[in-house]
Amino acid sequence: MRKLVPRPFTFKAGKRAVLLLHGFTGNSADVRMLGRFLEGKGYTCHAPIFKGHGVPPEELIHTGPEDWWKDAVAGYEFLKSEGYEEIAVAGLSLGGVLSLKLGYTVPVKGIVTMCAPMYIKAEEVMYHGVLEYAKEYKKMEGKPEDQIKAEVEELSKKTMGTLKSLQDLIAEVRDNVDMIYAPTFVVQARHDHIINPDSANIIYNEVESEHKKIKWYEESGHVITLDKERDQLHEDVYEFLETLNWKE
Repeated sequence: MRKLVPRPFTFKAGKRAVLLLHGFTGNSADVRMLGRFLEGKGYTCHAPIFKGHGVPPEELIHTGPEDWWKDAVAGYEFLKSEGYEEIAVAGLSLGGVLSLKLGYTVPVKGIVTMCAPMYIKAEEVMYHGVLEYAKEYKKMEGKPEDQIKAEVEELSKKTMGTLKSLQDLIAEVRDNVDMIYAPTFVVQARHDHIINPDSANIIYNEVESEHKKIKWYEESGHVITLDKERDQLHEDVYEFLETLNWKE
């Protein structure tokens, strides 16, 4: 049986730093290619892994937004402690929501949100996503089909109390998007079936920054960082970062 343990990463390059935040049920692998690309362009990149992610789903259901917010802040503080004074943040899905929260909580150079939800889904719909994650995780562990089925069925009888808190987090951030003045690049996949794609318009319209842009990717789905247009996404994120008013 294979054991998969994704790890946080730090790719050190120049003095400009980018904090990369993955999505709900994802891990640092979601943003690793983007991190490597930006490292090649002279940007230092750090990606934490949220508590309960990249580990068995039985652990995930006992974590929540409070943990993930702490992890996002700790990632920001890690870069500060390493001597990086100017930090941009880019996040996928849940990571995009947390990127926006960082944008009105701490000083950031710029924000990139990728397929970040602003609409709330029913708890049972969100829990279905957890069960899908459970199936995939157990497949990658190399477990036989009948064992996977039994374990996922057992998990389906449980609840994840923190999904209500996740709904609250999304609502809180949506209510505070107009407190963001940092330059913002809103990325949205046209074929996103996980969130309501109109979320991108809410973010773009509500942020108060004069320096903001939105781009729709016509061939991509929710995990846009790993989809068909990822190379174009890499270039676009880099181009946006280059427009920021870095001191160095």
